Amino acid sequence: MLTVIVAGGFGKRIKEYCSELPKPMINICGKPILQWQIESLKAQGVTDYLIIVGYYSEIIMAHFGDGSRFGVHIDYYVEQEPMGTAGALFKIELPNEFLYVNGDLIFDFTLKDMLTFHRKKEAEITLFTHPSSHPFDSMIVNTDSFDKVLSMQKGIAAEKTFSNLGNAGICVIKKKALANINPKAFMSLDEDVIIPNMERGKVFSYLCTEYVKDAGTPERIAQIQEEIKSRLPEQKKNTYPKKAIFLDRDGTVNRYKGYISSPEQVELIPGAATAINTFHRLGYLVIIITNQPVVARGDCSEEELEGIHNHLQLLLAKESAYIDDIFYCPHHPDSGFEGENKAYKIDCDCRKPKPGMILNAASKWNIDLNQSFMAGDSERDVQTAMNAGCRPVLISEKEKNDNSVHYFTLIEFAKALEKDEK
Repeated sequence: MLTVIVAGGFGKRIKEYCSELPKPMINICGKPILQWQIESLKAQGVTDYLIIVGYYSEIIMAHFGDGSRFGVHIDYYVEQEPMGTAGALFKIELPNEFLYVNGDLIFDFTLKDMLTFHRKKEAEITLFTHPSSHPFDSMIVNTDSFDKVLSMQKGIAAEKTFSNLGNAGICVIKKKALANINPKAFMSLDEDVIIPNMERGKVFSYLCTEYVKDAGTPERIAQIQEEIKSRLPEQKKNTYPKKAIFLDRDGTVNRYKGYISSPEQVELIPGAATAINTFHRLGYLVIIITNQPVVARGDCSEEELEGIHNHLQLLLAKESAYIDDIFYCPHHPDSGFEGENKAYKIDCDCRKPKPGMILNAASKWNIDLNQSFMAGDSERDVQTAMNAGCRPVLISEKEKNDNSVHYFTLIEFAKALEKDEK
C-alpha cells in the first residue's frame, strides 16, 4: 500500500524548534518525526512512500533520498507554492487505495486493524479518531452508532451535539473519493475532500486508543519524548493487554445530584480532571461505568443521555482531560412507575453490581482486569469490581469498606497510585 505523507508545512506554532527545519524533521528522541513514521510503517510491511514536500524540501530529500538506506522506496512531489493539505493529491498518480498521513505525527498504530475496519465498512474514507487532550484546536467529528461520520468542525462545540472525538490526521482513502471533487490550487483535506464525501455518507470513524500524537507545540514534543522513554506507545498497541481505571460517574467524576437528566446539571468534582490526566500518564485507559436508570424511568432518552456525556467530556476538555470510553446501563428491573419506558424495565446483565459493563469494556479494549481498578463512591461499585475481577477502590468521604482500598477523593487515589508506580 502506498503511504502519502504531507510534509510541506511551515510549522508556524513551533518556530523555536524548526526555524531552519521543516516541521517533520524535528528531532524526537534522536530521530526526525518522518523517520519515526516510516520505521513504524516499515515494521508492518509498508515499503512504498510518496512524500509531499515544500518548505525546506531539500533537507527532507537529502536525509531520506530514495529511501533505500531505510529499506523502503520514496518518491517526492515538490510544491512550488503551498497547496494545502490536499492540493497535491490532484496532481499525482495515485493507486485505488492509499494511506494518508500528516507529517507532524508520532504514532505506533496497527495498520492492518484499520484496513480491516475500512474494508468491512466499505468506506471511501476512513479517519483514525481518538479522544483528544486538546480538542479546542483539533478537528472534532460526530458519528452515528454505525461509526459513520455525520459532521466535522474545528474545535469541540460548546453545544451538546459533539463528543470529544478528534481526527488524528491519518486516513485511508479510496481514489474514487477524489473523483467528484473540483480541484483548486490550494485545498484543505478536511474542507474540500472529507466533508463533501461525508455528505455522501462515505466517511467512517475508526476509533482507536493506539498511540498517535501531534507534535505541533513545544509542550507536546516534551510530552511525546517522555512517553517514548516510558514505552507508552508500545503499551497502547492493540495486541498489548491494557490496564484500566474504571470510574463510576456521579459522585466520583461529577458531583452527585440525584438523577441527572440534562447537561446543565453536570458539575465536575474539583481535581477529577487532574486525576484522570494522572491515570493516563501512568498508562491506564480511563473508562466510565455507570448505571443510568433515568432512561428506564423516562426522565431522558439515550440520545439525551449522550448529550449529557458529551457535556461531561466538554468540561473535562477545558482541563485538557478526556475519557477513553463510556459504558452505561439504561435499565432498571422494577416497573410500575408513571412515565417509565417499559422496554428498559428488565433484569439485565449490565446493571451494577453485575459486571457486564466492565466485561464488555475488557473485551473491546483488550484489558487485563487483574491489573485494573474500579473506583466509585458506593458499596455497589466495590461489589462490581469484585464481581468483575478487578481491584476495588472506594471514593467516599463517608463510607468505608473492608473489601476495598479507601480514599476521600479521586485525586487522592491518583496521587497514591502514582507514588506506588514510581
